[in-house]
Amino acid sequence: MEIIPVRTRKIHPPKDDIRDIFEHSFPKLLERDIVVITSKIIAIAQGRCVPFDEVDEEAQLIHNEADAILSTMIYQGKPLTLTLKDHVLIPSAGIDRSNGNNYFILWPHQPQKEARELCTFLKQQHQLKQLAVIITDSRPLPMRKGTLGISIGFYGLEPYRSYFGQSDVFGQPLQMTRANIVDALAAIAVMGMGEGAEQTPIVILRDPIGVEFTDRETYHKLFMPADEDIYRPLIDCVQNSRHHAID
Repeated sequence: MEIIPVRTRKIHPPKDDIRDIFEHSFPKLLERDIVVITSKIIAIAQGRCVPFDEVDEEAQLIHNEADAILSTMIYQGKPLTLTLKDHVLIPSAGIDRSNGNNYFILWPHQPQKEARELCTFLKQQHQLKQLAVIITDSRPLPMRKGTLGISIGFYGLEPYRSYFGQSDVFGQPLQMTRANIVDALAAIAVMGMGEGAEQTPIVILRDPIGVEFTDRETYHKLFMPADEDIYRPLIDCVQNSRHHAID
């Protein structure tokens, strides 16, 4: 698989029209390409930005944006809040203050809808039948340093590969029957984007292995039912201080 970072102009908060990037900055897309784009420039295009000087308490902004508040700790001398947002366990409801030029960049509104619309536009523009779009963010993993890319919206591909009914190399039935394809691709692409001043918020993944393209809506296939989630007891044991239910 080839990883092709796409360098763009600077995307300027609080709102920026990024249509020119998709119309003019892209190399020619090919059949079975996957376009991966960071959620930050989607949020800026939506105007989902709040000036630092308009926020009295960052904690309140996080509470307003989160679906659920799980816990707050002091990290490097500052409060850090663990939240749930759109079925993702992430700090600060996905709000980002880096590369924001004195703006808080909020989580984009309806990233799944944005992924579907962008995929449809790029298919038409490049006259393609098979194409996928993934919108990503970065988050830390429990008990690991550093961040890893994760999908927060996607369209055009099946999110996992099922091994149900298959055997391992010794002929034994497989116990873990699904491989998460879309988040693996998101992690690869975010590594190619970088996290600093690279100015490459878009990556094209070319000739991906084991990806099934589709024109169906598959986003909700990725969600694990609460009664099957091995991590659910860890979330349940934390006091939920948000009025929304975790489900």
